[in-house]
Amino acid sequence: MKPLHLNTPLLRAAPGLFPQAEVWLKMDALQPSSSFKLRGVGRLVQQAAADGAREIVCASGGNAGLAAVFAARSLGLPVTIVLPNSSSTAVAETIAVRGASVLRHGAVWDEAHLFAVQLAAERGAAYVHPFDHPLLWDGHATLIDEVVATGLEFDAVITAVGGGGLFAGIVQGLRRNGLEQVPVIAVETLGADSLSQSLAAGEAVTLPAITSIATSLGARRVADEALRLAQSHPTVSLTVSDSDATQACVRFADAMRVMVEPACGAALAALSVHEAQLARFKRPLIEVCGGIAVSTASLATWTIHA
Repeated sequence: MKPLHLNTPLLRAAPGLFPQAEVWLKMDALQPSSSFKLRGVGRLVQQAAADGAREIVCASGGNAGLAAVFAARSLGLPVTIVLPNSSSTAVAETIAVRGASVLRHGAVWDEAHLFAVQLAAERGAAYVHPFDHPLLWDGHATLIDEVVATGLEFDAVITAVGGGGLFAGIVQGLRRNGLEQVPVIAVETLGADSLSQSLAAGEAVTLPAITSIATSLGARRVADEALRLAQSHPTVSLTVSDSDATQACVRFADAMRVMVEPACGAALAALSVHEAQLARFKRPLIEVCGGIAVSTASLATWTIHA
C-alpha cells in the first residue's frame, strides 16, 4: 500500500535555538494532518479498509483524530472521532470541518476511548487506536527510515511521549536500521508524565488525572509496549513544565516559522531545560511532532506569560 503520509523535511535548527551547535529536526508538523500521527494512523486505516471496514471510529485528544479523518476520507470512508472534554472547541471544529462526525465523551482520553470502542462494536465499525497497535508503531518507525536514508549520523533522538506510540515506533525504527545503541530522550510535561512515573516505579502507573496543558500527552497510562521498550532500550526519561513547553513553542515559531503545540514543545524544551544532562550529545535529532492545539492567539498568550 502506498503510504498516506509524507517524507517530511529534515532541517538543521536555526543557530542559537538550542545550546548544541548542531541539532536536526524531523519536521512532522508539516504532515497533511499537522502531526506525525498520520504515519501510524494512516497505516491502521488503510489496513482496516483492506479488511473490509465501512466506517472508522477513533478516540483522540485531537491529533490522531485529524489523522484518522484525513486517512478515512482519502479512502472514501465515513469517520467518527470521539474527543474528551479536555480537548478544545477549536480542535473539535478543526476535525469536524475536515468531514468527521465529532462526539464528546468523558473528562480525559481514557474515558473517550472506552466509549469509542463500544460505539465501534455497536456500529460494526473499525476502531483505530491512537497509540497502542503494532501496525501503528511500524508506521511511526518510518520517520527513522527516512532520516537514515539521508545519511545523517545522529547520536540521540528526542521525542515527546504521550501514550507511547511514537516512542515505540522510534525505537523500532532505530532497531531495524542497526541503531540499537542510539538513545531516545523521552520527554513529558509534569502532570502528563505516566512514562516517567512508571519507570521510577518499575511498573505501569496510571495517573489519577491529567493536569498538564499538553492535553495531547494526556494518556493516564502509557502503552505496555512503550514501557517495555523504555526498560530495554537506552532511554533517558525527562520532564519539563508547561511553561517550559509553551515557551519552546514560541521560540520555535520565531526561529523556524512553524507553529507547534505544547506537547511538541516538551521535546523542543529538553535541550535547554536539561542542558547539562544532555550536553554529551553533539548531533541530536528532534522529532518535531507538530499538533493542532496551537494558534496565533495561543502563541501570543504564551508570549505574554513568558
